Amino acid sequence: MTMKSKAKKFRIRRPDTAAAARPEEMPEAAPAKPEGLPRFANTASGEDKAQTQADATPKSGTTDIEAIRSEGLTGRQLRLARRVAQKHGLEPASDYDAVRLLRARGIDPFRRSTMLELVVPEAAAGGAGQGGGGGTAAQAAVPAVQPDGRKPGTQLPQTVPAGKTNLPSTQTASPAERRAAEIMKIQQELAKRRRKKMALLLTRLAFFVLLPTLIAGYYFYVVATPMYATKSEFLILKAENSASSMGSLFSGTQFATNQDAIAVQSYLMSKDAMLRLDRDEGFRSHYQQEWIDPIQRLDEDASTEDAFAVYERNIDIGYDPTEGVVKMEIQAADPETAARFSRALIGYAEDRVDNLSLRKRSNAVTDAEVGLEEAQAERQDAQEKLVRLQQQGSVIDPEGRIAALRTQISNIEVQLQEKRLTLQALLDNARPNSSRVEGARGDVRRLEALLEDLNAQMNTATTGEDSLAEKAVQIQLAQADLATRDLMLQTALERLEQARRDADSQARYLTTSVEPVASEDPSYPRSFENTILAFLIFSGIYLMISLTASILREQVSS
Repeated sequence: MTMKSKAKKFRIRRPDTAAAARPEEMPEAAPAKPEGLPRFANTASGEDKAQTQADATPKSGTTDIEAIRSEGLTGRQLRLARRVAQKHGLEPASDYDAVRLLRARGIDPFRRSTMLELVVPEAAAGGAGQGGGGGTAAQAAVPAVQPDGRKPGTQLPQTVPAGKTNLPSTQTASPAERRAAEIMKIQQELAKRRRKKMALLLTRLAFFVLLPTLIAGYYFYVVATPMYATKSEFLILKAENSASSMGSLFSGTQFATNQDAIAVQSYLMSKDAMLRLDRDEGFRSHYQQEWIDPIQRLDEDASTEDAFAVYERNIDIGYDPTEGVVKMEIQAADPETAARFSRALIGYAEDRVDNLSLRKRSNAVTDAEVGLEEAQAERQDAQEKLVRLQQQGSVIDPEGRIAALRTQISNIEVQLQEKRLTLQALLDNARPNSSRVEGARGDVRRLEALLEDLNAQMNTATTGEDSLAEKAVQIQLAQADLATRDLMLQTALERLEQARRDADSQARYLTTSVEPVASEDPSYPRSFENTILAFLIFSGIYLMISLTASILREQVSS
């Protein structure tokens, strides 16, 4: 593209509208410059333009074609004359004839109807209006009638000394040279604009990125107080249990103590642990020392929340579930203080591990004692019931009584059969002994009476609510209940003994795999890494803001 050249400052002189309306009184414009000149050659000063118009004035009235040809008009001027002639309805035979016809009608073919005719150089305007300044004073200084008889609004070309010729330049440039000059000018402007944008970009980067990075680096290298870190590791183990259950399959792995380790980690990172460490080791007083830098130092009147924020910043505790190891790192301004804080926190963790299962073990002992009391009471009730059943009947052992009756009945039946056989044998004799026969009959009769008595007793013992059989059944149930209560009492006693043993022993153990050792060199701040990190953070913030601003600007412009 072609860049417009900068023109000098001009002032506008308003001509008389009446004089401007009469074309015969309008001044004739100077012939245009040759077409071969560069475009920026039109930015000539007003004085040169006026001189050119003055040179062309004597030739403007010439009507002879040969005289017009001798004026040295350019092709552009001739084409302009032909277009003006066609505009006024003339039919010229050639371009020179168009100039002749237009001049014959009093029309200047080379006059441009632009606002540049009203513009005069600032120096000329100042000279014309000294003391008044501006276009009004210049118009006031112009006389009502010029010496040549024209009115002041015509703006005739100025005269120049006779010895000085002011003809159009014959030094023309080729199109390639003009194109190269314009390309060179465009390249120079683009380079200038690019340098300006690069300077603005560097200024913004220096202000928004480099300056904050330098401030952060100065703090890390000069101002920041060195901090000493103490690292330690510990793990939680479960006590061996001989019980064969599904839970014992994971007793030797980290899954058995996963919840305990997470609970210990949460406790060490809690406000309760911070307050306990402050009471025991003076956590707040250590970070309130005057020689610690203001950013890491804790204020004298700091609240518990501020102290807890410092606690969280200087104590890092992590748990690895794959290995079951709790890793802890503590920062302090003094290496011995850091090691002392680490040992204190490990002790707090061990106490917390013991307390995690203490309530469970205490509840187990209490539940076992309650179960034992209930088993004892139930066994006592079962034993009393059995004794009452035995006291209600005349026979302590109904089953033995029934068995004895059955035995007696069997013996009597056997004897009865023998006596009957003996009696029958006596009666079979032809002349039986009467005394023996009567004795045998008496034995049979007595045995039958005894058998009936025994059968009656047997029937009474086996039927009815108060029979020996019913009492035997109740006694058997009471004896079975008593045996069950004895077994339950024995189980309750074993459970109580096991609960007491578990309560006396420790279910979880905290083992320190890496002991806290005071470091000799400070671990923080990491000046180089922190400075690079600050640079990356500020660069990212600047990049996001720049992209957001450019996107918004594009959206608004579109």
